[in-house]
Amino acid sequence: MIIYILIFTFKVIENTLSTLRIIVVSNGKKILGSILQGIISIIWVISTSLVVINIQKDPLKIISFTLGSLIGSYIGSIIEEKLALGTNMITAVIDKTKTTKITQALKKQKYETIILNGKRKDELKNVLIIMTKRKTKNNVIKLIKNIDKNAKIIIEKAITHEVNKPYQ
Repeated sequence: MIIYILIFTFKVIENTLSTLRIIVVSNGKKILGSILQGIISIIWVISTSLVVINIQKDPLKIISFTLGSLIGSYIGSIIEEKLALGTNMITAVIDKTKTTKITQALKKQKYETIILNGKRKDELKNVLIIMTKRKTKNNVIKLIKNIDKNAKIIIEKAITHEVNKPYQ
């Protein structure tokens, strides 16, 4: 019984770290991603070696391995969602008459905003571009939607780079 728990636990840890590693690397943190990959490799070798010994006589090892992978991926996704690493660019098409109210509310919350003039058919619109951390994107959306319920909002992952700061 202990062997099944070990296999399951190792796979949960491995897949959780694998999910996080992908997110960390995609956010430009290559060294942390490499360290995680090293840990993942050690865990993989241990868990796989536990499974392949007498696998024909003990197929429950395969089930423990598979369930650990499934649960680990799910836990990794939940942790990543809570960490919310990275930056989003929010583009909001809003009613021009609500621009001042929205931009003042954003400024009050310390969000920098770029305003572009626009027109759709015969309606005057403005396009707001806001850079924010992923952790705060829902606050920005709620703020905009509370003032302009018809705002069209597009959220994209953004990789920011300051000119005088080396890329990491």
